[in-house]
Amino acid sequence: MIDSPELAPLRRIGLSAALWGRMAQSLDAGLEVPCPEPLLRRITEAHRDGVVALHDGHAARRARTHPRLQALLDVEGGPLAVGDWVLAADDAHGDCWVHARIAPLTQIARRLHDGRDKVTRVVLVANVDTVLLVMGLDHDFNLRRLERYVALARMAGLPAVLVLTKADECAQAERRAAEAATVLPAEVPVLTVDGRSPAAAQALAPWLQPGQSLVVVGSSGAGKSTLTRTLVTDGPDDEAGRLSLLRTGAHRADDSRGRHTTTSSSLWRTPGGACLIDTPGLRTLRLDADPEDVAGAFDDVSRWASHCRFRDCAHQNEPGCAVREHVPAARLRNFQKLQRETARDRMSALERKAQAQSWKVRTKAGRQRAQEKR
Repeated sequence: MIDSPELAPLRRIGLSAALWGRMAQSLDAGLEVPCPEPLLRRITEAHRDGVVALHDGHAARRARTHPRLQALLDVEGGPLAVGDWVLAADDAHGDCWVHARIAPLTQIARRLHDGRDKVTRVVLVANVDTVLLVMGLDHDFNLRRLERYVALARMAGLPAVLVLTKADECAQAERRAAEAATVLPAEVPVLTVDGRSPAAAQALAPWLQPGQSLVVVGSSGAGKSTLTRTLVTDGPDDEAGRLSLLRTGAHRADDSRGRHTTTSSSLWRTPGGACLIDTPGLRTLRLDADPEDVAGAFDDVSRWASHCRFRDCAHQNEPGCAVREHVPAARLRNFQKLQRETARDRMSALERKAQAQSWKVRTKAGRQRAQEKR
């Protein structure tokens, strides 16, 4: 069935045998579609007001999330995301409504914290095969941030490729690429490119195969949209026309940040038949994970932890700590910071309040002891 001519347009925008099988499983499991003759579509844009852009392999059109589905999504953990496959249909007035979502094969998500007590899970993209971690070789270069992005991909169960952009502007590109390799798992390739050059498309060609879906993630000004514009040179007519929306601006000289910001994710087709999702720059990246997930992402810490003298070693000041001996101090501090963040996110509002009160008591006691010593 997946090889039928009718599905050829959908295969061009990422429909795979696995996704087709997932839809069949969802329908067999009782997925309710309260509309006649729903059509399978992929989301290429998603906005907060429930408006999405759906694509059928030929053209895109606007649609809205049906209130019944929106209520279900709110319970299940978030609205529709770019890359989702959905079932949609027109109403009597010709308006298109999304009635059901096919359970995604993969998701990349993060957590947003309002600074007080509310923690929200946000799905960035769905149904992708590879994550392109984009980082500039200028002031954007940051190994600690890179470790977070690697953890983001590994927790989603997705392979990653590190793409270091602005190689034409950095005289130390090779040295910085070698530095980045020291914090990466062995299976993550490192590419140094000029995001404006056609050579960037050639370097990424092995991952831009027909039917593959990739997502570009990184901080604002890293060169994501510039790279996307280079990789995307054709596609359905409406997408080719919208290519001008991928505007990029000059960078500030003091911090290399881009003047523009991609405000929402969007899906594009590449000449080789792959789908590429460009995402907004992330000012902060809070992982959607538990402490156990973080430990799994930092496998070097987990590996050496088994050699510590004490089974419950916290890798702080304990004697015989193999982790402190073999893991770079900066990387270990980043790991411990992520552990604290994820542990706090799991707390209830009352638990966070009690923890804050405990810190206040400890701080006050420490100040009193310091005054007594004087």
